Amino acid sequence: MKKMMGLINLDHEYHVFNELTYFRNSASIPFGGRYRMIDFTLSNMVNSNINEVAIFARNKYRSLLDHLGTGENWDLDRRNGGLFILPPDWNDPSDRSQGDLRFFHNNRDYFHRSQSEYVLISGSQFVSNSDYKDAFTYHLEQEADITLISTNVKELFPEHYPYFRIEADENGWVTEITNDQTNAELFTGVYIINKNLLMRLVDECIAYHKDNFFICGVKDKLADLKVQRFEHTGYSAFINSIESYFRQNMNLLDADSYHDLFLSNHFIRTKISSNPPVKYRKGSEVKHSLLANGCVVDGRVEESILFRDVSIQTGATVKNSIIMQRCTIEEGVHLENVILDKDVHVTKGQKIIGSKEKPYVVAKRQVI
Repeated sequence: MKKMMGLINLDHEYHVFNELTYFRNSASIPFGGRYRMIDFTLSNMVNSNINEVAIFARNKYRSLLDHLGTGENWDLDRRNGGLFILPPDWNDPSDRSQGDLRFFHNNRDYFHRSQSEYVLISGSQFVSNSDYKDAFTYHLEQEADITLISTNVKELFPEHYPYFRIEADENGWVTEITNDQTNAELFTGVYIINKNLLMRLVDECIAYHKDNFFICGVKDKLADLKVQRFEHTGYSAFINSIESYFRQNMNLLDADSYHDLFLSNHFIRTKISSNPPVKYRKGSEVKHSLLANGCVVDGRVEESILFRDVSIQTGATVKNSIIMQRCTIEEGVHLENVILDKDVHVTKGQKIIGSKEKPYVVAKRQVI
């Protein structure tokens, strides 16, 4: 069977996460109690029998490196193939490339050495539980140059605004890639392309001083390419802002949404941690929440998501909030519609209330 490699391109992702990306890129943002955003993209690739994955990471990637390690948690610590982190390396004095084309140009040898004939390219801000084997089979059957993965959203939210819309004919051939805000057929940022075609289009874009491969190499050349659409069905979420991040996390408290993302298809893989089970002490009260291993609860938690090793002390109330790893909430604290990044310490008696539309966000390692 023809082989496909994976490429996670983080270079043109939207960064409107404020405090959550002070110390990390968006791919490293914790999500859903024990995961990171990139876990979903990586898991989808591995679950699609892709065993060679490269990541274009330009900045704030220390947290990403720490999380991914050798790739063993995704079965990517391999002698052949495996996980490759490709940070910027601009040492070629003759290099004229710009934007994400610089990654392609400076890592040309990586693509040439790969035995894969096709590349699945994705970002990290489209969250789903997907198996791309069917999309790859469809791509080969249609003899397409490129196959774009799209999804039809039932309700349009502000986070959908930046994404391209797909228009296709009755046979699935893409006729236009637009910004039509009335079109609910969104391009997920995931697409399949022949590797040799990819490198040829990269060279053409560089020759004309372009800086965005998809826009200049695919969208602007649509009339010259055979581009198919493959529609993703099932759970999907676009996360590119604090508001969308908060809403999509809270959506996981709905049993159907949780099942659709985590239990309807393959397992979502993440970095393994050996924390003990949650400890609910006498007098604690927990309602309709997700709590990760290592949490200790003496107070009240309602409609909230707690990551690993969070401490909720006696008399503290956490409601409709996201509390990340190793946070400590002291006695008498009241938190509502709040996002606390990792290692935040909220001292006795504090009261912090945001809104569902604009949650109050505290950057990591703060003492309040």
